[in-house]
Amino acid sequence: MGLGHLLHHNSTPGTPGLTIDHGGSYDAFGAVFFGGRRDRVYRRLAELSGAKPGDQVLDIGCGTGYLTRRMAALVGTGTVVGLDPSAIVLDRARRITGEPNCTYTVGVAESLSAEDDSFDVVDNCLMLHHLPHELRATALAEMRRVLRPGGRLLIGEFRPPANPIGRHLVRVLTGPAMAHNPIDELAPMVTHAGFERVGSTDMHPWIRCVTAAKPGAAE
Repeated sequence: MGLGHLLHHNSTPGTPGLTIDHGGSYDAFGAVFFGGRRDRVYRRLAELSGAKPGDQVLDIGCGTGYLTRRMAALVGTGTVVGLDPSAIVLDRARRITGEPNCTYTVGVAESLSAEDDSFDVVDNCLMLHHLPHELRATALAEMRRVLRPGGRLLIGEFRPPANPIGRHLVRVLTGPAMAHNPIDELAPMVTHAGFERVGSTDMHPWIRCVTAAKPGAAE
């Protein structure tokens, strides 16, 4: 069994997407994979989301809650719900989360249980590549549905190396989902899903951040 299978497989029949169940191993891998910059990158992602005190936030594919907790620090009196298909990884998230405004729940990106217009911010990082390509548009439509008018979307996705040797190394370490992630399709896909003010920026070493908003006046 290779490292790619350890990080990306499917143990959850509720979704055809890939899941991560080894939360401790994933956190250790993430620390190495980001070259010591993981905390800096995720704090910047949280800032770019535009979340502000009092906001209600949904963090989809939250894993062990690394971004969830950083969003919680920004919203203060607001709340952050971390959602993931793996109950096992959410158990670890609950154990290591001290922020009182964080909660976690089992769920899938392509069929959110939240009501329409429920959240001020929806975010996810390193999640979309876990879904089959044909489900990514469905997941984006669900994100748009649960956002309030004027609500903000943030997506952080893996940006594969441009050179073949780098892509091969990523494939060996993580599997094909990341090595061949069609990152240049992300911003157009967000636009096609009906979002506006779509922006994109690359963050060292591996992340492309896409931000957008649901049409309508913010409440």
